[in-house]
Amino acid sequence: MTLTIDVVSDVVCPWCFIGKRHLDKAIALWRAEHSDSEVTVSWHPFFLNPDTPEGGEPYRPFLEKKFGGPQGLAEIWQRVREAGKPAGIDFAFEKIELRANTLAAHRLIHYAQKIDATQAAALVEALFAAQFLEGRHVGDRAILAEIAGGCGYDAAAVKAYLDSDEDADAVKEDAEQSRRMGINGVPFFVFNQKLAASGAQAPEALLGVMRQAGA
Repeated sequence: MTLTIDVVSDVVCPWCFIGKRHLDKAIALWRAEHSDSEVTVSWHPFFLNPDTPEGGEPYRPFLEKKFGGPQGLAEIWQRVREAGKPAGIDFAFEKIELRANTLAAHRLIHYAQKIDATQAAALVEALFAAQFLEGRHVGDRAILAEIAGGCGYDAAAVKAYLDSDEDADAVKEDAEQSRRMGINGVPFFVFNQKLAASGAQAPEALLGVMRQAGA
């Protein structure tokens, strides 16, 4: 049995980090039930804020404006922190100084999937961790190359790739395709190209959709 999973997400979306952890757990539960199953996961780009400047923008002021001031932002962050705890995520929002333009990060994920799709999930995890646990600027190409190097990729080759425009149009088109499909919120999961789930749902809920898609 083969299970294909398409994930639409953005590396600066905290709910997408929670969603990835929940998906990891759901896949583990699925494999416990179907030991002979082949699971393939493909990551697709989404731009929460496509107009973010290439060099990024100050993180907290942007979010305070979006969520109605310091109090509104504090409440949102607390809600996300509580949701992250069951997934083993200890969000460190206060470490984040810049909101990143994520085109380069999405190009890096695209690059990794071209090399070996099965290894890309570890890179996606590392990008989320860099953003939300370490407060690193995941729009910076040098930092992205360093993160990739830590995941076993050739950091110099990654930096050269990111410094070019290679695959930029393909990544933008992939994101646009999701928009055309009506996906306007992330994370968004599609199982076996026939059933979908949106939001950072619990692992058991995702498993239920997997079972339906695999039936």
